[in-house]
Amino acid sequence: MKESLLLNVAFLMCAAPALAAEGADKDHGDHDKAGPDIVVTAIYARDRSDILAGTSVVTGDDLAREVRSTIGETLSRQAGVSATSFGPNASRPVLRGFQAERVRVLSDGIGSFDVSNTSVDHPVAINPLTADRIEVLRGPSALLFGSSAIGGVVNVIDSRIPRRIGDEGLHFDGSGTYGSAANERSGGGRVDVPVSSKIVVHFDGSYLKTGNLDIGGFVLTPTLRAAAIASGDPATAALADLKGSLPNSAARTYDIAGGAAIITSNGNLGFSVSRYDSIIGLPIRFSVDPSIAAESVRIDAKQTRVDVRGEVNPASGFLEAIKFRGGFADYKHRELDRDGNTGTIFLNDGFEGRLELVEREKNGRRGAIGGQFFIRDLTIVGDEKFVPPSTAQQYGLFTLQSFDLGVVRAEAGARVERSILSARADDDLGNPDLRRTFTALSGSLGASVEVATGWRIGLNTSYTQRAPSQEELFSNGPHAGTQAFEIGNPDFKKEKSKGAELTLRGKGSGYTLAASLYGTDFKGFIIENPDGTVQDDLPVFVFSQSDVRYYGAEIEASVKLAQVRDFAINFDAIGDYTRAKVKGGGPSIARIPALRVLGAVEAQSPKVNARFEVERVNKQSKTATFETPTKGYTMVNASLGFKPLGEDGALNVTLSANNIFDVTARRHASFLKDFAPLSGRDIRISARVSF
Repeated sequence: MKESLLLNVAFLMCAAPALAAEGADKDHGDHDKAGPDIVVTAIYARDRSDILAGTSVVTGDDLAREVRSTIGETLSRQAGVSATSFGPNASRPVLRGFQAERVRVLSDGIGSFDVSNTSVDHPVAINPLTADRIEVLRGPSALLFGSSAIGGVVNVIDSRIPRRIGDEGLHFDGSGTYGSAANERSGGGRVDVPVSSKIVVHFDGSYLKTGNLDIGGFVLTPTLRAAAIASGDPATAALADLKGSLPNSAARTYDIAGGAAIITSNGNLGFSVSRYDSIIGLPIRFSVDPSIAAESVRIDAKQTRVDVRGEVNPASGFLEAIKFRGGFADYKHRELDRDGNTGTIFLNDGFEGRLELVEREKNGRRGAIGGQFFIRDLTIVGDEKFVPPSTAQQYGLFTLQSFDLGVVRAEAGARVERSILSARADDDLGNPDLRRTFTALSGSLGASVEVATGWRIGLNTSYTQRAPSQEELFSNGPHAGTQAFEIGNPDFKKEKSKGAELTLRGKGSGYTLAASLYGTDFKGFIIENPDGTVQDDLPVFVFSQSDVRYYGAEIEASVKLAQVRDFAINFDAIGDYTRAKVKGGGPSIARIPALRVLGAVEAQSPKVNARFEVERVNKQSKTATFETPTKGYTMVNASLGFKPLGEDGALNVTLSANNIFDVTARRHASFLKDFAPLSGRDIRISARVSF
């Protein structure tokens, strides 16, 4: 399989120059020009107010303040976003309660090529430290990126393949951060060097090292502490006293990359090669049963990745742009025990290609059509192999058409996708050769109406289908990350859903507002539930299909309160709520985030920004039958950003204090919440330089 993937990559890299016979103007490129109100992930750049779904864009000073070692924690304070929080170093975004297979995490429009969707304890092989901007599209509008994006898409956009040739010659960006909670030390730099009037090369690298994470209180919940004390075993009872620090949560990560691009007046063609290397500790899931030994595991993950991007911008004609994006990665990680011995190995080869034909705007109509394919070959070796060697192939065609009629703006999208999933016979798991094929059809239709100057009400409806994943079809073994013996079902049918989202957006002098109400009914929703038996000393969890309903609301608002000399005083607020349950009176779905509100006051000036915020997360008592409720918490954060060399100076410094009152906080979306609280008080200082 690996050989065929390499041949495909070689073919596309040879064919790609046809896409960029001439490539973009020096200053051309939506990514370079886009501000926080422009979304470039939505095939062609659009204002957030024109997208009929929840969106977030994190860039500039906001990204510098929020960036953490994982994508999940970096985005966790955005509306509609939570995180899996399997310790401080393995945290994937949760969008509107969806995670794993129902959320796609992308690197500049294509997949991350790792195994983070396979288990919550696996890291995402994308380093937020290299990001220029991160965009989040929530809900079915993201299905243009694959049927597995029913929850949404997170797109991390970087400059590893250059998009422009700067006027200043050599350009350098550098950053460094220290965080007290984990003794975090990180730094990175990147340089772009024009070697001619049309060719630019790029190099970047980053390094991060942390110790064990400081936490606000005890490691275990009060219930587990009581059980440990009641065990009668002195070693187990001692677990109740663990506090202040999260054992086995240290990490070390580095990555390096090099790339180059040809950029002309009509387009661009470029490539990059990167290497990701990380060793992370996974917080220990302590057992309060003296007969069960807790595992102390570290993950040693490595990935080599090749990316290519090409774009042609015809000067006239039906098409405004022809865009190609492709990539291949060889990923491997080893799970190491306390003594450094390898237990289980995950091998993943992935390849994805995407071609988009963007139509030129005419009489208020704009659109795009495209094709995409994705190939993933997964092999697990070791005692905890729970999925046989398997391959997933997806081939999709999609279109998005938008119409600006003035007061009314309409949008229609469609996708057809063919999935081929196969598992090779495996004596360890006792499965024969298996093969399933699915054809998934998805579509959306919506419109917005201007009800007053600057105010629009929109409604978007969708019908989606999703093919089951390799893990949902073929699992049949022990999975230490989720502490379950997982059993899939190769006879699953497609997951189908019908949804609607109502949006209200407004902006004017000194204020913005965006609110959404959404709901989705699923038929054949795939979930895991225990069957009451035990195998290999683990509870058996069986994948099954049920009819499920998700619904919720989000709101984001900002208003200018006052102007005090150079300072604009603003108030920002977000709120989100998600509910999910099995239809017909069934139980709630597991790990759904609780109601959350966040309010902040920020003083902004050309040289100094000061921000104070309070985040309240309610308790979550609406739980699945096998999970525990989670207490609510309130966090207080503050930050100060300043430019010591002046407004246009090369140096930006940010000082922040997070969880100032050192509260013990547990995120309900986390598998490990009862054993691993979030970070305690964290004082951070970071500096960025650009010239």
